[in-house]
Amino acid sequence: MSEARRSSGERLVCFPLNRFEAAERALRTAAPHELPDAIRAVLVEQYGAEDVELLMADYGLTVLQPVSVPPHVPEPDPVSVYNSPAGRAFGSQKPYCEVVRDGRARLHLPVSVRGDRLGVLSVTLSGAEAARRYEDELAEVADVLGREILVAERDTDLYLQARRKDRLTLAAEMQWQLLPGRSCSRAEYDLGAQLEPAYAIFGDNFDWSATADRLMLYVTNGMGEGIEASLLTNLAINALRNARRAGISIADQAALADQAVYAHYQGRCYLSVLMFDFDLATGRASVVDAGSPQLLRLRGGTVERVTFDAQLPLGMFEETDYVAQEFRVEPGDRLVFVSDGVHAVASPKGEAYGDAALASAIHSTRLLPAAEVPGAILRELTGHRGKPVADDDALVVCLDWRGRPSVR
Repeated sequence: MSEARRSSGERLVCFPLNRFEAAERALRTAAPHELPDAIRAVLVEQYGAEDVELLMADYGLTVLQPVSVPPHVPEPDPVSVYNSPAGRAFGSQKPYCEVVRDGRARLHLPVSVRGDRLGVLSVTLSGAEAARRYEDELAEVADVLGREILVAERDTDLYLQARRKDRLTLAAEMQWQLLPGRSCSRAEYDLGAQLEPAYAIFGDNFDWSATADRLMLYVTNGMGEGIEASLLTNLAINALRNARRAGISIADQAALADQAVYAHYQGRCYLSVLMFDFDLATGRASVVDAGSPQLLRLRGGTVERVTFDAQLPLGMFEETDYVAQEFRVEPGDRLVFVSDGVHAVASPKGEAYGDAALASAIHSTRLLPAAEVPGAILRELTGHRGKPVADDDALVVCLDWRGRPSVR
């Protein structure tokens, strides 16, 4: 017998070494584009699976789509994230067992990497007893599959193609490739983010990076439309990353990115950004507010807008100096960051969405995990807007802060 740790880090599960190792080895040795075939073959051989399907979440987080189908077979319909057994596993991030025809059982297993939700692995077994027996093992296999997909994406477009139910604009293609992921979890915090319209975004963006002791988070609101807005955001985000990776302070990161944007555009285009550098041990943060993204905080059941001293957007003028402000987050806080495509969007009658509606949306989604909050708020925003497609980018980022147990 061998031991394997679940992704939550809470408990150890034991299972026969050769069966799990066979599945892990099959995934690690498969060619990047052959992961679906490899997982299907090994689960049939080792677990007696009768059917295996890998589904990927689309960019809009509305459907789960099959990665591949046999040649000359009509492509199956996508599966809803909201009202399907596979969607239930995706939303809860827990295995879900569905009883299907003739007493068979189908296990739906979330495929995720460190909280970044990629999709679902659906495995049909002979019955509920087999599902109970293999559930923990197969959940581990799904974890390994998720990690292998991330590695494989460097060498194949297969999994990126499976994520799109519509064609991406070129600007959107550039923006999605720039993002770190759509969710992330570790002991101190949970992060979730979403952009709309998912298939035609152009300027809004988010970025994060963590070390053992710090979390840096950027929320950007790009200027302009289409490919020009995407090019501006790409320049600014890569300038910020270059400065961050050089190990300099958040204020100096903003200054260097400001210089890079101004050197190229000479003030014709600029970019708004809200930047945070969190100390994971204490909850203290340094903040640079250079533009229009806004922050609302849910603490103790009360939602309030948090304001900082406004500074100039990146690239507006030459050699702008930036000053970091102090901020503190407490265990249990939920921070929601939004672009002006959220708080300033107008209804058909011309009424701005505003702080009151945002506060109501944040309060109504308080029981959802951080990864699901952005999508839920954006759906409420669609109702206010009165039309399904936005005229401007809309970005929501949610940060749930737990902090370190030793400092509570």
